[in-house]
Amino acid sequence: MATYLASAADSGTDIAHNVPRRYAWLVFALTFGLLISDYMSRQVLNAVFPLLKGEWALSDSQLGLLSGIVALMVGLLTFPLSLLADRFGRVRSLVLMAVLWSLATLGCALAENYPQMFIARFLVGVGEAAYGSVGIAVVVAVFPRDMRSTLAGAFMAGGMFGSVLGMALGGVLAQHLGWRWAFAGMALFGLVLAALYPLIVKEARIAPKCAQQMQGNASRPLRTLYSSRSVIAAYVGSGLQLFVGGTVIVWMPSYLNRYYAMGTDRAGAIAAVIVLCSGIGMILCAMLCDRLGRQRPDRKISLAIGYCLGSCALLSLAFALPAGTAQLLLICLGMMIAAGTNGPSSAMVANLTHAAVHGTAFATLTLANNLLGLATGPLITGRVSDLIGLQAAFQLVPLVSIGAAAVFFLGKRHYHRDMERLHTSAHPAADASRE
Repeated sequence: MATYLASAADSGTDIAHNVPRRYAWLVFALTFGLLISDYMSRQVLNAVFPLLKGEWALSDSQLGLLSGIVALMVGLLTFPLSLLADRFGRVRSLVLMAVLWSLATLGCALAENYPQMFIARFLVGVGEAAYGSVGIAVVVAVFPRDMRSTLAGAFMAGGMFGSVLGMALGGVLAQHLGWRWAFAGMALFGLVLAALYPLIVKEARIAPKCAQQMQGNASRPLRTLYSSRSVIAAYVGSGLQLFVGGTVIVWMPSYLNRYYAMGTDRAGAIAAVIVLCSGIGMILCAMLCDRLGRQRPDRKISLAIGYCLGSCALLSLAFALPAGTAQLLLICLGMMIAAGTNGPSSAMVANLTHAAVHGTAFATLTLANNLLGLATGPLITGRVSDLIGLQAAFQLVPLVSIGAAAVFFLGKRHYHRDMERLHTSAHPAADASRE
């Protein structure tokens, strides 16, 4: 049994052996910085909603469309653009994306009317569509595979930090310099990083063999996206758990307004603290997964199951309590643990798919996260809230984590067998000589 577990632990693709650690962290810092720029450019719009509404006499529906068009383009284009990036170069693709969303954000600053702003926001969505999936593929390519949970958790947390920064910094710039400078500031930050990125991050140093493998025989790597029960469990389990986390984040300001009688400013500030707790939880839970799963990769899945059940217990207890400090503290703790599955689920996807298609694999994970969680959760919760109230709806939401835990459990049962199968298909000659 020990030999089998060691074999499974060592399978999976690790192409980071020849990458110096200092260079790897530099790649992470630049890629992480661009992710923050991505979300700052996306969320700065929320900070200037009142100013746009007053200057152009816009309705709430028009304002919502300016925000929604970005999410729509990300959902539609993540998979095809990630596939193209895997085939034609991830570094080149990341730079083109960053330049496009930064120039489009600058276009928002120069817009003279609503149609021009809408076109600019449409292009922001096109530019940002595949950055998260391709960016994380670059990050996991330069670090050892036993750090994948930590790096994935930290990278995904950058989206939350960028959202908070975009709204906070955008609000300050808009207050002192006007809303146009809020967009311009985000655009300039992105353009500077986009100019630095290709000077330091080189395709040949981060993944010298992946592009050749993809071009030589594309069908075999692509089959690994859906070829195992474990990787499908990672997609579905991650999406179901994000149903919980995404719903709480979206509806928390409204919850605080209705049940705590908070104004929009204070409710937004408290909600931002909960978002930050969730981001910190992503990193800490992912670090714990890598530490405990160094010799036994399946322990990461066990921890993911624990995070699902733990968040279910904490959030269920929180929303059963009356409004008050104790409830808010439990919500913060529950959200820290709820976000913990991002790291292990990303590590599962990286370990169970071919390195040549990691960008596409993470795009598939992103698609599942959006379809099963981030888009579906807030919508269903809103419908349920219309029938029984937001308080009662929030008491039901954490129960979805039980379903996520069950899916991860099914994936754990097949994990070692699927890892061994991937290793055998990737190294048939070595396995034959061993026999």
